[in-house]
Amino acid sequence: MALNSWFTRFRIQMADRYDDWQDDVSGGSPWRRWLLVIVLVYLIVVLVLGMYWSSEPDHIPLENNNQATIVGVSTTTALIDVANTVLHKPGGYLSNDVSLPGIWLDNIPNWEYGVLIQVRDLSKTLRESFSRSQSQSTEDKDLVIAEPRFNFDTASWIFPSSESVYQEGIDHLIRYRTRLTDADQTNAQFYARADNLHSWLSTVESRLGSLSQRLSASVGQRRINTDLAGEENASQATPAPSELIIKTPWLEIDDVFYESRGSAWALIHFLKAAEVDFSDVLQKKNALISLRQIIRELEATQEPIYSVMVLNGSGFGMMANHSLVMASYLSRAHAAIIDIRELLTQG
Repeated sequence: MALNSWFTRFRIQMADRYDDWQDDVSGGSPWRRWLLVIVLVYLIVVLVLGMYWSSEPDHIPLENNNQATIVGVSTTTALIDVANTVLHKPGGYLSNDVSLPGIWLDNIPNWEYGVLIQVRDLSKTLRESFSRSQSQSTEDKDLVIAEPRFNFDTASWIFPSSESVYQEGIDHLIRYRTRLTDADQTNAQFYARADNLHSWLSTVESRLGSLSQRLSASVGQRRINTDLAGEENASQATPAPSELIIKTPWLEIDDVFYESRGSAWALIHFLKAAEVDFSDVLQKKNALISLRQIIRELEATQEPIYSVMVLNGSGFGMMANHSLVMASYLSRAHAAIIDIRELLTQG
């Protein structure tokens, strides 16, 4: 009886307060009512835009034209298209937003960072390896400018903005591609050699290995310290414990997940382009099927997410762990890249 009486009094009080608020709004000055309407409309618009901007871009179709038959055009075009997508997808570039709804969003900015890491790695390899015949040859004049542009601060929103600097890098990549397709110019080259591809895949291997380790640490692991394993006289700058407890902070789990998803998205396009430009090398080394299997593993990371949030269940618990699923695909791709690199070193 006492509980029912308390609920009755509580319901009456809430009804009285609602009536008072309604009377205040309806009986107040017009500008207060208009202000309330404007705020509500603004919040709705921000909510809708945030949902739209949080959608990840679709895959970019590989161009199939006469220029694509020129060695290097597919890889350069993939690099340009991926970088352009980061800047011109729904909502544009969000990592440096200082207003709503961009400042509220963190999944897509982490996705952008994952893509940018791969763009930086490939542009560096393009400048240092793909476009040079040997270690003492001259660097390409446009790639010298483009590569450092992609390493600019991801969060700069003015003087200059990240978008403007990245766009400069894209513009110089386009100039390089234009000279690459001009038969009258021989100062722009792309060398599709096994050692060049091996060099880039070495960087990709390291990136995927790091991401898979960070993803696996979502549930926390006690690991043996293997930093000096395999070398009897190896040493390091500062001492470290024999066992390490590795665990990704709870608030960073979805950040690592979307960074990995962005990296995988970019790699799918770059590897498909490499399949075209390095076709002869891959077939000669019997590595073409292995490359296609890597692409297949990475494509599995892009499946739709049907959960409203990235779940972090235990390894064999009742709840799913999206990070461990992502880590399994990246680990298989990582292992396949090791195999390809071994094939590329064989005669």
